[in-house]
Amino acid sequence: MSPLHIYDRRERTLVTTADRVLALGAAIARPFRRRRAPIAPRRILLLRLERIGDLLMVLPAIADVQALAPDAQIDLVVGSWNADLARSIDPVRRVQALDAAWLAREGQGLSLQSLIRAARHWHSVRYDLAINFEPDVRSNLLLAASGAAWTVGYRSGGGGALLDVALDYDTRAHTTDNARRLVSTTFGRTPPAETAPTLIVPSEAHDNASRLLGDATGPLVGIHVSGGRPIKQWEPGRFADVAHRLIETTGATIVLSGSAGDRALVDSMKQALPADTIIDVAGHLDLLTLAAILERLDLLITGDTGPMHLAAAVGTPIVAVFGPSDPARYAPRGPLDHVVRVDLPCSPCNRIRLPPARCVGHTPDCLASISAGSVFAAAMSVLDETGRRGAVPAHTSSA
Repeated sequence: MSPLHIYDRRERTLVTTADRVLALGAAIARPFRRRRAPIAPRRILLLRLERIGDLLMVLPAIADVQALAPDAQIDLVVGSWNADLARSIDPVRRVQALDAAWLAREGQGLSLQSLIRAARHWHSVRYDLAINFEPDVRSNLLLAASGAAWTVGYRSGGGGALLDVALDYDTRAHTTDNARRLVSTTFGRTPPAETAPTLIVPSEAHDNASRLLGDATGPLVGIHVSGGRPIKQWEPGRFADVAHRLIETTGATIVLSGSAGDRALVDSMKQALPADTIIDVAGHLDLLTLAAILERLDLLITGDTGPMHLAAAVGTPIVAVFGPSDPARYAPRGPLDHVVRVDLPCSPCNRIRLPPARCVGHTPDCLASISAGSVFAAAMSVLDETGRRGAVPAHTSSA
């Protein structure tokens, strides 16, 4: 049995025990099951219940599915927070939102039992193929309950015995590469040519972005100050320092993004910067309007966040501050993107949901060691490469 990639010892023990029971049941049932891989699947179900970045990193794999099964109906199951975004993915035909209790925030979401009941309704679609892009025993249970003729996913989070094809998730590889390997294994081949994922941002979102950004001058530099989790939070004062240097050096207009829950962090940035250099779009922006705003930026400076992946999806250059997250698995990979991090013996630990006790309650060393100067230098490098450095305003000094 392959080792499970689960940090929590108690959870790992429970899943290991469940896996043994499932493997025994699968071995008993195997002689009575008549299952064959579809040669040309016409109805395909894709599962990606996790957060914004998790969905966006599998866009190339979804494009691969279309390239390998061009006549298929492709349906996608996501968390409700990603539903509008998912509906803008070409070639997805239909989107269903399911919020899992272990992923939803603020105590919402369905129990595993309720999710399985919902998955049983998929029987009526008669899917030829179902692919789970996340290594998790619970979502593998949903795939097993879907009634799909052939199921594919990962065994590394448990539940591999429930699937017809179960791969080990490669923790040294990028999430995108793992997803594409899953698709190529499913079809027994890779797409004949490089596929390009398509996120269609609607005109209404572009109109909203134009209204919010107005006629701002100078390089448009977005700063997403919130790390999403305390363990990924770079010090807001250092974000403000970088912004101040960019304003003085390039005449940049700083676009502040964030959710309603990020208001305190965004306000701390605003108080540290000249009011006439800031556009504050934080609050209740929908994801598609945020995508349209990001598309207009010359640069986004952020931590390892959902907006980072959204910027990558629309082709905006990124300077990403990485601490405990492993850039080999999650970094943006555009030609102008820069990752700023420090090498420490313990970093990247990638323990985001269950951080080490020594890193809780304060900025972890892997982030505290990153200076504002190093992020500013990376930002200037991107603006130089794009020719968007701008000129020093007459009323400021570049010193």
